Amino acid sequence: MNRKLEVLVMFDSAGSPPADQDFSKELQGKDEDWLTEIDVIETLKQLGHSVRILGVYDDVSIIVDEIKKNKHHVVFNLAEVFLGKAHFDKNIPSLFEMLEIPYTGCGTEGLMVCNDKAMSKKILAFHKIKVPRFHVFRKGRRVWHPKRVRFPAIIKPLKEDASTGISQASFVENASDFCNRIKFIHESLNMDVIAEEYIDGRELYVSVLGNQNLKVFPMRELKFTQAPSDEPKIATYKAKWDKKYREKWGIMNVFADPLPDGIENKIANICKKAYKVLRIQGYGRFDLRLSPQNEIFIIEANPNPILKKDEDFAQSAEKNGLNYGDLINKILQLALTRVTAE
Repeated sequence: MNRKLEVLVMFDSAGSPPADQDFSKELQGKDEDWLTEIDVIETLKQLGHSVRILGVYDDVSIIVDEIKKNKHHVVFNLAEVFLGKAHFDKNIPSLFEMLEIPYTGCGTEGLMVCNDKAMSKKILAFHKIKVPRFHVFRKGRRVWHPKRVRFPAIIKPLKEDASTGISQASFVENASDFCNRIKFIHESLNMDVIAEEYIDGRELYVSVLGNQNLKVFPMRELKFTQAPSDEPKIATYKAKWDKKYREKWGIMNVFADPLPDGIENKIANICKKAYKVLRIQGYGRFDLRLSPQNEIFIIEANPNPILKKDEDFAQSAEKNGLNYGDLINKILQLALTRVTAE
């Protein structure tokens, strides 16, 4: 893309943003929470695009005012929550659509479907894509162990991402722990729960780019190099985000070791199909389990995964020959193409 664009980069702020929208301190630092914004904004500027920024927390009017006041070509949407709630992420692109401005990443429909783990699994299962057996437990309803969810099982919040609410205690092997963990999430997080069978095997991350014509990038793998052999290998919140914990147990995200013949193509085809039936657009990542019998299970679908340079999505794109600057430009192009097509 050679055209220079007026880009509004929108992101979450920890609380109500400053009235002057001055985030210069945060964007010049090394705070882990700001590295995605720093990488994207610096790269957009290096590519010659004109960049404005907008932090949001609880006020829709500042989004409307900014878009009406300034003639942006496109919004680079890095907002993942609103009012601190992940399931409100779907409402942000719907606002862009009503304001008739192109935006990057997934649309309202895909975010709504993927944010609800049960809904996305039902859609995948309908299309003959394997997912773990599961059951949803709503707050205030009876808690019991349905026999079709075999042990061991994993207990998760129904509508959270980034492994929020998942710890080693989420892995349960009997009815008592099963019910207690569900009640704990109901009471401590005030959220509905999904309980699903634990799938033993390799944890693979598959990145996909595109709207209609999809590109699947080389797979990444989560490895536990120093964890006890009898301990479940699950992507808990600490396993993903706590550096000291990752170092202690030798947890690493690396490019996947060679797969059995034909499995890589099979995974790519499954992910393309899942991407389309879940209405993901722009870019997304699937968390998979490959069982010892080479069965492929989709565990999570992640629209708009983290775009930090050293995270899985950008690393996979780089491995495929798409450097970070080209990746950011491609994501902008997909935003403009989608709106033009509609």
